[in-house]
Order: sequence, then structure tokens, then C-alpha cells
Amino acid sequence: MNLPEPIPTSVRDETFADVTYHIRGQLVPELQIELSERAVFFEHHVLLWKQTTVDIELKKLPGAIKRKIAGLEFFVTRTSGTGRIAFSRDSPGQCVPLHLAHGEGLDVREHQFIAATDNLDYSFERIKGVQNMLLGGSGFFMDKFRASDGDAIVWLHGHGNVFLVALGDGEQLDVEAGAWLYKDPSVQLEAVTMGLKSGVFGGGGKLTWNRFTGPGRLAIQTLFIAPLEGADSTAATAATGGLAGAIIGGLTR
Repeated sequence: MNLPEPIPTSVRDETFADVTYHIRGQLVPELQIELSERAVFFEHHVLLWKQTTVDIELKKLPGAIKRKIAGLEFFVTRTSGTGRIAFSRDSPGQCVPLHLAHGEGLDVREHQFIAATDNLDYSFERIKGVQNMLLGGSGFFMDKFRASDGDAIVWLHGHGNVFLVALGDGEQLDVEAGAWLYKDPSVQLEAVTMGLKSGVFGGGGKLTWNRFTGPGRLAIQTLFIAPLEGADSTAATAATGGLAGAIIGGLTR
């Protein structure tokens, strides 16, 4: 099986889907986009700077009521005009560009989207039955993007460094519950839980991870930060899993 390999941290003069972009900086990277005919949309709080020739407007997402109930954004901001605009998240990590050919899709961990070209479908899916990834037991949410009108780009923020692995048909990889960033829709996700029955946990803890089954790409981030932006106290505990989750879960029972 292939092993995860690091994704490059900088990009210069890359052009795709009618936009040219640059990714600069190492600790908290800047995504800079040159706008011409193609607009981009983004979460409002990631805007870093823009030229005065670039205007900003609101874009309402479909399923607004369901998104509000889920604690997700139901309005995003969209560019108009030409010029340069830059984005950054307030977290150390890596900006990852994903080029989608017409018809291709992408599944992304919630609250890690930065920006995208304004010619794709942006929806979400609630992942149910992952009991130990939410202490409330109600699952978590996954952003879903699909290039429905030509080629498109999605830019993501990965916490820490980001590694990519290509899983073959039927190949599996177990990943700490907070450590995956995105996957191809063809990659299946399930939660695997193992009880800790000896030692300091005294039978009261559980270790949970995500098992991914190929074929398709899977990206792994080395640092997990709970998705506090736009989330309530229950959603903020999403995907803690892992050893830390086992300790916390054991202590709070």
C-alpha cells in the first residue's frame, strides 16, 4: 500500500479554472488569487486583504434552515470585479488547493473550507452513527463540493502539515478521528471503536478512529483543532476520538 506523502506548502503562478493563484508563507499561509472573469466565494472571516477594484457581496447557500440548525454557515461572501484578493485562517497550517474537473466531487471536513471558484455546488452531509466522535452521540458534518459547471477549484486549510495517500480498491487505513482533512467521494468512512479494558483506564475508556476504504485519495492533517467557529458546545467536541478522547470520555462517565 502507498504511504501518506507531504503535499507541497507553496504554489507560484498556478492557473486553473480561469484563475491564477499563489500560496505563500509557512506558519500561517496566505492564499492570493488573481481575479478576472471568474468569481470566488469564501467564508467572510478568512479575508486578509483585497485591492479596491474587488467588491464583495453576499451569496446565500441552498438549504439555509438546515445549515443554521447544524451550526454551519448559510451565507458566504462572493467577489465581483477584477484584481487581487488574499485569504488566511487564524491557525498554523497549510493551504491546500484541490483542482476538480467538471463532474468531480470532494468530501471535506467541516470548518476547513477557505474559498472556491463560484461555479460548483456546495452542500453538506451529516455523518450519523459515529457515537464516539461526538460526546453527544449525534454525528458530525462533512462539506461536499461538486464541479457542476466546468472545472473548479476548492482551497482548504489543513491544521499542521497535510499528507496525501492514494488508496487502492479495497485498501484500508485507520486514521485518528480528528486527523483527516478531505477524501474523494469514492472513499468510504466508518468509525472503529476498541474498548480499553486494562491498565489505568480500568475498563472505562474507549479508543476510536476512522477507517477509510479505497479506492481514492485521502488527506491527513497532523494537527487537530476543534471546530469552534460557528459551532455550539456539542459540535465543538466533534471528532475528538483518539487517545485524548478515550481519556476524557473515561473521566466524564
